[in-house]
Amino acid sequence: MKQLEVQILGQSYLLGCPEGGEARLLDAVKMVDTAMCAIRDGGKIKARDRIAVLAALNLAFDLSDRDRAPAPRPAPPQSAATASADSDPVLAGLIEQLDQALSQDGQLI
Repeated sequence: MKQLEVQILGQSYLLGCPEGGEARLLDAVKMVDTAMCAIRDGGKIKARDRIAVLAALNLAFDLSDRDRAPAPRPAPPQSAATASADSDPVLAGLIEQLDQALSQDGQLI
């Protein structure tokens, strides 16, 4: 198994990767980094763990949409990547649910 060093949200990670899977892993890293940076740059959330959870939820939601829809969804316009929770009701709802869950004990797990 090959190891690749990658950067996600400015932090370095050493990831294991099967031979021949480097391009797929780098594409996945880019998707995660882009999603996390968009949430961070929205200005509402600064905690890395909360950013990671929201990015994971957004990516999982997008994947579940792809599984149900016969045609791929078009990529959002560039400006949508930096939209804040104020202009995105889905993101605002996810943030509110996270805030409620975290307010109980301050931890997800």
